[in-house]
Amino acid sequence: MQTVCRWMVLLVLLLLVSRLGAQPVADPRPVILAVGESTTAGYGVPADQSYPAQLQQLLDAQGFAYRVVNHGRSGSTVAMALAGLDRGLRLQPAIVLIAIGGNDAGNRVAVERTEQQLRKLVGLFVRTGARVYLADRQSGTDGGSAQHVSLYARIASAEGAQLMPSLRDGIAGEPSLLIADGRHPNADGYAIIAHRIFDLLASQLQR
Repeated sequence: MQTVCRWMVLLVLLLLVSRLGAQPVADPRPVILAVGESTTAGYGVPADQSYPAQLQQLLDAQGFAYRVVNHGRSGSTVAMALAGLDRGLRLQPAIVLIAIGGNDAGNRVAVERTEQQLRKLVGLFVRTGARVYLADRQSGTDGGSAQHVSLYARIASAEGAQLMPSLRDGIAGEPSLLIADGRHPNADGYAIIAHRIFDLLASQLQR
């Protein structure tokens, strides 16, 4: 009887060890989090051709051990991004790329409201110790206005983020870089964005 009990205990231990060994190993790489709307989500192209996916490919090719996480959502407003903030904060990102705000104007959200919510979104990531980049919006690329440009520059300065060019800078108005809707980048357009952001980040990254 004692022999049977010992075998039962051993079997249980082996099962426990087997289950523990099957647990997924957490990815240790620092996270680069991309927060935004359709251009971040990669609207119009397969997932592996979005700018965050192509940025990951550039990082891998150059030997930078970072993991790019895409929290872009087509149609997202600043309020929607703020509502999903906890999901991003749990990743403890080292770098955050924020490109959002165009849908606020399209949905007639008051500029004051957009500024208040965007300040909170940017500020909370900055306070975690992440290096935060906030994309500007320009009238020629994003349908914005001078007021919107100063809004994003003002928020970046006030909240300790770095202002970066509009994601669509150099892409808007170029048919060869856009999908059929004439607004969103194609794979080549997203590649330009990925290379531009890689160049922006490269001096800050560690191999």
